[in-house]
Amino acid sequence: MRQLTSVLIRYLLPCSLAAASLATAQSPRLVLIDQDGSGPGGSNQMAMMVLLQSPQVRVLGITMVSGNAWEPEEVAHTLRMLELIHRTDVPVVPGAVFPLLRTQSESMSQTAAIGSFPWYGAWGDLAAHTSAQPYHGPFVIPPLAEGEPTTKPLAEDAVHFLIRQVHAHPHAVTIYAAGPLTNIALALAIDPHFAELTQRIVIMGGSLNPRTDDPEFAAHPRHEFNFWFDPEAAHLTLRAPWPRIDLTDVDISIKTQFTPQMLHQIAQSNSPAAQYIAKYTHEFYYLWDELAAAAWLDPKIITKEQTLYVDVDTSHGPDYGDTLTWTAANKPTLPGPLGPMQPVHVQDDLDTTRFDNLFVDLMKAPPVVP
Repeated sequence: MRQLTSVLIRYLLPCSLAAASLATAQSPRLVLIDQDGSGPGGSNQMAMMVLLQSPQVRVLGITMVSGNAWEPEEVAHTLRMLELIHRTDVPVVPGAVFPLLRTQSESMSQTAAIGSFPWYGAWGDLAAHTSAQPYHGPFVIPPLAEGEPTTKPLAEDAVHFLIRQVHAHPHAVTIYAAGPLTNIALALAIDPHFAELTQRIVIMGGSLNPRTDDPEFAAHPRHEFNFWFDPEAAHLTLRAPWPRIDLTDVDISIKTQFTPQMLHQIAQSNSPAAQYIAKYTHEFYYLWDELAAAAWLDPKIITKEQTLYVDVDTSHGPDYGDTLTWTAANKPTLPGPLGPMQPVHVQDDLDTTRFDNLFVDLMKAPPVVP
């Protein structure tokens, strides 16, 4: 009997280990989306849909932060997007309406001395003084072109939701942060263990030296909107002890492009996601947030990266909000408010075909069954 038991153990143990490995491989990857979800359609909504449409992923929730638009309007657009693509199982959680310290009045008072930027996000034409960015107050939600949502946001604030989810799934959750980092910084301030309990953070933000004639970056290559809108939040986030930081910056983002041909391919599908994009996405621009999401799904999209130490200028001077970078050899040694500087995996180049194909395929796919 002892010999038979030994034989059974030798046979069953590898089988059980293989089954466990298979189960682990098939387990959905957990992600929390933190986004400035302007809409309808467009880059912010499509970036969230990259993760929502992937059968590999379980989206634990979407937290909203002001950036490209005001947070209350973003909540409404995102709720409606989830209704239209049949993913109302994913909670939407209201977050920060204003940056930690930066104010509209301070930013506007600087334009006489340092000039203006092409894009001011939620501050609209009060900042840029153009009709291209129509302005409304932070708590005004204009009529939605895609229709009003019937679902409601979660009755919890984004910061405590983020902390609760990370503690419920220790070392298993990726934070995907593709807007200003206000919610993330507040979570770090409340919970000193928040960063270390995640699996990693994926950030779309920062700009180093983009090779482009785009006026938004050519004249001011270290300026990028997400970091600029809340520099203090970006500073705190980049200094926190994350297990890993992946950064999709402007430099690599401008190597992507949403084209009419891609839209045509997507529109051929009858899936709810494809039809949402076909109806509401009319801007052909860089796929920056989408790249950050897709590169997390498929790391082979990134063909080159470098490790840098990244921070943000918080001096409130002419370069307030600009991206700062160092190598390991010349980085500052003084610890920041949350500890020493952290290495950041900065993406340098990509397999454009692989990325485009993944993006189009996900947008054409049927809804993920939760």
